[in-house]
Amino acid sequence: MSTRDIVFVALFAALTAALGLFPPVTLPVVGVPITAQSMGVMLAGALAGSVRGGAALALFVVLVCAGLPLMAGGRGGLGIVMGPGGGFVLMWPVAAFAIGYLYERSLRTLTVWKEVLILVVGGVVLTYAVGIPWIAAVARIDLAKAAIGSAWFLPGDAVKVVLVVLIARAVRRAYPTLQAR
Repeated sequence: MSTRDIVFVALFAALTAALGLFPPVTLPVVGVPITAQSMGVMLAGALAGSVRGGAALALFVVLVCAGLPLMAGGRGGLGIVMGPGGGFVLMWPVAAFAIGYLYERSLRTLTVWKEVLILVVGGVVLTYAVGIPWIAAVARIDLAKAAIGSAWFLPGDAVKVVLVVLIARAVRRAYPTLQAR
């Protein structure tokens, strides 16, 4: 990795941690908080790309597992990953990589709607695909109940997708960070 790559990894891991400063709202049914940190995942993929974005979130998850209080509400430790929200957190590096990969593949033909689709598929569908069954298993609740409880995340995720599209487009205009594959 070049110095520039290392800076991107550190920057997006730090950005995701900083987004944890917004107070979390914990959902009563599933016990998983709604945080702004999933926006850091989307931004890492959209602006840093697949490898750097995935590495940034992998670093973030390792630091959380090591006990650093980087999650929303000042939480950290292996208990975060082993708790109900662990499936979502463990998917963050994969989601950032997938978003970055899809951005890199589509960079020359990128439209607003294509960006929205990339972020929804990589940042929402992919994380929910693991996060919801994880909640069901850890909380010992029915999969349908976990899915219904997780539906409360969707309005916030929609807002985050719109914000990331706006931010990513503005940043890429000012400072092109990605290269097309």
